[in-house]
Amino acid sequence: MSPTPTATYDFLLQTYETEILKITGIWAAFPDGGLDFRPSPKSRTILEQFEHQVQSEGRWMAAMLGIDTGDPNPAEKSRRAYIEIYSADARRRLALLRGKPDEWWREEVSFFDVPRSRAWVLTRRIAHSAHHRGQLIIYLRLLGLPVPSVYGPTADTGGKVLYSF
Repeated sequence: MSPTPTATYDFLLQTYETEILKITGIWAAFPDGGLDFRPSPKSRTILEQFEHQVQSEGRWMAAMLGIDTGDPNPAEKSRRAYIEIYSADARRRLALLRGKPDEWWREEVSFFDVPRSRAWVLTRRIAHSAHHRGQLIIYLRLLGLPVPSVYGPTADTGGKVLYSF
């Protein structure tokens, strides 16, 4: 008998799904040129931020949740390629997560060196991704570029929710 998909933790999956839109919308707001911008010597470049997101999320999902979508790196290091691979991998992960029963979400796994529930791990992953998205929003502002919606309209969306321009 196949597992019954989660109902209790569906809110996490809905949140993860909207996070995919927000991440790719922020990434799409950068122009193709200038991905080597870094606001300070200790900061990552825009491209390094993209790379960190795809690699970090790929590792967390595989190691902690057993959701492996393969090599997270795009064939070329371009904005479009990172958006495409991240979006495709994240949507595949989302589809796999949707099939997990409530019991699976409650089971403890290793979060680095601490036992945590899978629901906790996904919550932490979403928070980690939001942190890096927030960094890139600052990059957009420093570059004088418009910021698409994240949790509602921004000063650049004319009172509308627009995840990408």
